[in-house]
Amino acid sequence: MYDAIIVGARCAGAPTAMLLARQGYRVLVVDRATFPSDTFRCHGIMHPGIVRLRRWGLLDRVIASNCPPVTQVTQDLGDFALTGRLPVVDGVTALYAPRRKVLDYLLVQAASAAGAEVREGFSVQELIWERGAVVGIRGRAAGGALVEERAPIVVGADGLHSLVARSVQAPTYDEQPMLTWAYYSYWSGVSVPGLEVYRQDDMLLLSFPTNDNLVCVALQGPMASFGGFRRDVEGNFERTLARFPALGDRVRAGRRAERYQGTADLPNFFRKPYGPGWALVGDAGYHKDPVTANGISDAFRDAELLTEAIDAGLAGRQPLAAALAGYEATRNALAAPFYRAAIQMATFGPLPAEMLQLRAALRPSPADTDQFFGVALGAVAAGEFFAPANMGRIMSAGRQPVLV
Repeated sequence: MYDAIIVGARCAGAPTAMLLARQGYRVLVVDRATFPSDTFRCHGIMHPGIVRLRRWGLLDRVIASNCPPVTQVTQDLGDFALTGRLPVVDGVTALYAPRRKVLDYLLVQAASAAGAEVREGFSVQELIWERGAVVGIRGRAAGGALVEERAPIVVGADGLHSLVARSVQAPTYDEQPMLTWAYYSYWSGVSVPGLEVYRQDDMLLLSFPTNDNLVCVALQGPMASFGGFRRDVEGNFERTLARFPALGDRVRAGRRAERYQGTADLPNFFRKPYGPGWALVGDAGYHKDPVTANGISDAFRDAELLTEAIDAGLAGRQPLAAALAGYEATRNALAAPFYRAAIQMATFGPLPAEMLQLRAALRPSPADTDQFFGVALGAVAAGEFFAPANMGRIMSAGRQPVLV
């Protein structure tokens, strides 16, 4: 008998298992994958995620993986290239975008080191129910016999198409249409000084350095263009690079090191993340378009929130159902602004004039530019930067009309 069973051992499940185990709970975490292994998902860890990695004692291990630091951002929205640096907040001097085969393995090792039992290559077949509540799982390792394991709480950290979420019929809410598709691959021999983002009305191109001396280059486009793009991924990728020569010429001079990966399965929704004997965390409970690159940082945040709720319930400080209801309310309050921002950014077409005016006003002020990028990277509060007094100062200094 375990205190908690976690289904899924990547960016949401492994930290949840680690944090619960560090508090002395007997935790089982299972995953159908074996580690290290890659997955098609977000790379970038934004400022709040870096803060948590450091708090958990894991940031030095990410750095030691030879993942390059990202301190500079260049953004060109079809007007001009605006370049700034990550503002130093909470002692964080750089962001990182590790390969998932590196990051997920590191997190699994941390969960094991904390005392969680990790079973890799384990496929959950079904949940065990008794008297209307989830009480455990049935599953098997490759070639093994079917086994049962039980716990007072089973956590689904098994991604967008969560078996746990399907099994409990977790309701979804605040759903928005799928807006974009994405493709990416990795190149060697390409120099990028940090994160680079280029946008036209029908395409987004971005790049960043990652492990193995590689650069990840990714495209996002509106859903309507997905069918045409996937009919000739290599040719269309090449033609898109030619549309953005400031970055594309450097990429085309390098060498693609891996195959293209892509999807249009990028929904936007919240799921009810708890019920009798079960909870959801990470993409299993909340998913949005990856355009803002907050997925990993959100998973880390929610792992902490869920751990606090489970601890409150299992330790008897609060009824477990009440603690999990608090987890949902806090998650939603914290996630809502980023959810709305992702929906807005993933909607292609002409940019609002106000955004272009702000960028023009920022151009002569490196300090304000750094703060502007700090908002996007999670280091600076949006309400602080976009406060009327601050906007008035920036726009006046840049001789632009004040945004209202």
